[in-house]
Amino acid sequence: MPASESLPLRALHAAFGGVIVERDGRRRVASYGEAGGEYAAARGRSGLVDLEERGVLEANGPKRQALLQGLLSNEVASLQPGQGRRAALLTAKGAVQALLRVLVDADVVALEMEAARLEDVRRTLEHYRVAAPVRFGVRPTAVLAVIGPEAGEVLRAAGAEVPAVEDESHARCTIAGQRVRVVRAGDLPGGGFVVHAPFAAAAAVWQALHFAGARPVGRDAVDALRVEAFRPWAPADVGEDNLLHETGLLSECHSPAKGCYLGQEVVARLEARGGNVNRALRGLRLGAPAAAGDAIAVEAKEVGRLTTAAVSPRLGPIALGYVHRSAFAAGTVVLVNGTPATVVTRVEE
Repeated sequence: MPASESLPLRALHAAFGGVIVERDGRRRVASYGEAGGEYAAARGRSGLVDLEERGVLEANGPKRQALLQGLLSNEVASLQPGQGRRAALLTAKGAVQALLRVLVDADVVALEMEAARLEDVRRTLEHYRVAAPVRFGVRPTAVLAVIGPEAGEVLRAAGAEVPAVEDESHARCTIAGQRVRVVRAGDLPGGGFVVHAPFAAAAAVWQALHFAGARPVGRDAVDALRVEAFRPWAPADVGEDNLLHETGLLSECHSPAKGCYLGQEVVARLEARGGNVNRALRGLRLGAPAAAGDAIAVEAKEVGRLTTAAVSPRLGPIALGYVHRSAFAAGTVVLVNGTPATVVTRVEE
């Protein structure tokens, strides 16, 4: 059950004035009534976000890292307890089945991912496990995020240990009397941490982080921040119809030095051809507000679709979207809903 469906967190969101909307097939908090103030807090101080669409699958057994090394797109065999790495689980045809945060502890490997993909990923891993002594289980976990330049101070004020400076480094600690995992998360806009809390303890941990100084932030502000920083997330921007090369995440989720893994032949073939793909994710500066799914056109011909659209208090209407290679170049003028928009490498540039 996702965190947002629990009575304690739903009640907390309501108490803070949370405006619930439907996005990516799930109910999420769009804002707590003041998206501009939430944006300013997350960008200048610290914000608290319920990542209710994420969950955790655990791998146990002496061969867990060896098995994952042979299936995931990034190097994980060499990771030591307290270290982590982002990776992708691809299909045999190279499509992205799931984006993963791989977190190695002494007794388990935790895989954070889109909650809706947990069972599919588990089935895939079990299919390729063969006789390896590895077991997989879904851990009922609430995934929260503390973002912004003061995120570390908030965690310390809440009594938590702040992990080392490397992305995906993590530590077990206590918040509100509950054992949690705190991760320095490289996929958050502006930097920050994710906190894995037992599902039943989500409300207590949320309140402790808020009392320590983090302002609750809804997805309107978060989307603006991550579009600005070019931080694509699943499922909004990355799904099973995408190749890793198309997402802009190849360098973060893939090791060119490792050997075979599921979908490796497709990745290697694209690399040998210079990484050229027919479409790729780009940032867009829009002339007017738009919505995810809106078409991107050049001279009345559709060349792509928006995946995330937002209105930035600093930059105005902005978006991420997949565009055809004919519109890859920064500065290309396209049309979204009949209004001119400009393709950029990063929206902030």
